[in-house]
Amino acid sequence: MAFVQNVPFFSIMISMFAGIVSSILPAKAARRLNIVATTLIGAMSAWLLVFMLQSDMGYYTYMMGHFPAPWGNEIRAGVLEALMALIFCIVMVLSLMGGLHKLDEEVEPSKENLYYILVDLLLGSLLALIYTNDIFTAYVFVEINTLAACGLIAIRQIGRTFEAAVRYMIMSLLGSGLLLMGICMLYDMTGHLLMSNMKESIAMIMEEGTYAVPMLVTIGLIVVGLAIKSALFPFHAWLPDAYGYSTVSSAAMLSSLVSKGYIFLLVKIFYRVIGLEYIAGSQVLNIIFWFAICGMIFGSMNAIWEKDIRRMIAFSSVAQIGYIYMGFGLGTEAGMIASVFHMLMHSATKSLLFISAIGLTDASGYKRDFFEVTGAGYRNKIAGAGFLVGSVSMVGVPMFAGFVSKLLFAEAAMADPSWRMFPAIIVLSISTILNAVYFLKTVLRIYTPMPAEEERAKGYVRIPWKQNKVYAAAIILFIVLNVVLGCNSKPIIMMIEEGLRNFM
Repeated sequence: MAFVQNVPFFSIMISMFAGIVSSILPAKAARRLNIVATTLIGAMSAWLLVFMLQSDMGYYTYMMGHFPAPWGNEIRAGVLEALMALIFCIVMVLSLMGGLHKLDEEVEPSKENLYYILVDLLLGSLLALIYTNDIFTAYVFVEINTLAACGLIAIRQIGRTFEAAVRYMIMSLLGSGLLLMGICMLYDMTGHLLMSNMKESIAMIMEEGTYAVPMLVTIGLIVVGLAIKSALFPFHAWLPDAYGYSTVSSAAMLSSLVSKGYIFLLVKIFYRVIGLEYIAGSQVLNIIFWFAICGMIFGSMNAIWEKDIRRMIAFSSVAQIGYIYMGFGLGTEAGMIASVFHMLMHSATKSLLFISAIGLTDASGYKRDFFEVTGAGYRNKIAGAGFLVGSVSMVGVPMFAGFVSKLLFAEAAMADPSWRMFPAIIVLSISTILNAVYFLKTVLRIYTPMPAEEERAKGYVRIPWKQNKVYAAAIILFIVLNVVLGCNSKPIIMMIEEGLRNFM
């Protein structure tokens, strides 16, 4: 085994160990350790990705400890896993950079090192969800992810964040409970916890026709559990406050990474545990499809009605999660590829929007109301540019990642021979128009000039980009990432295709 194949194990261990060490470090040292560890893991993930692209093995398994599966634990890595880990690390580092200047205001100084412990645990759990080949290990890290995310919401310690954290915890534990019930039923029917072994047993069960009803119930429990945790409509009630009132970096990471970890686990279960052909035959995809297109419409409608700019961005996530599940609902390879690419696009773009929005509100007297950010794009030019790029990407303007994403969804819908084709195309068109309504009207608002006398009367200030170079660098790098995904999408799509083939 080449040394580079140890990267998944070391990535998880480094992030978990950084969290442990941060508990005894002062805030600044914990911050440096977190940035260094996440950057190092990102570099290692890029190394692994290059290795997997150059090799012909497709994927490999890594034995944890001295005992092979099914007694021991197992990691499985391929092109798609390495790509997801790389993007997650990039987004996490940039999200931390973008919110660094606000952390002293949002978190008590005595609890700053606790904040970085939670971030390290969050990254470790996400990497474990990406790499693990054991379904119970995945559940354990789902719970670690839940606790870390809840802590990142509550650590701001204002009334709305406590309420949001409690609501998030209740809904998330409900989803976790359903997921655990599904895993227990799978173990009872198959006698395995390793995903690959489970799939072999499930294929035999399906062929023999036994456990048909229990298997349908199991699939339903797992899908609904992960749908609740990833805020698929109508299970999204916890999302707006959780994203809208947490710290800037927390909002960026929660919206772009946490839900994607759960969705990526669902993709692995579809392909590697149950089998996509059996999922399609269970009619569960029909339910996912209808929930998804409802989320695309109602999430966008709520965003249009919302006057708080951060909550507007949060409601937009409900619609974007709907896009991902719509691709799943199509039940085709093209739909799955579109959904996975949309996960990458949304991770890069939604973080950019949250980071940019805080710069606009800071330049508007810390007010978040839609009308109060009039002219904010001139008062904070780097934040205005970031919000503009994020908005046009979400709408689907060419050159940006969102355009490629929506094009892939449209092609997948057109290629679907079933009844889903017309609803998918119609709702995709309507949702795109609604996206344009609430994002572009906000762009027009922030670039509507306000008289200097009125700005002074309201106490608004102009913030030059040189005032916070780290914040400006984060926005610029997010813009570059978005353009790379938009203009260099072909090799990324090829990686996703290869990765999904190796999921079988």
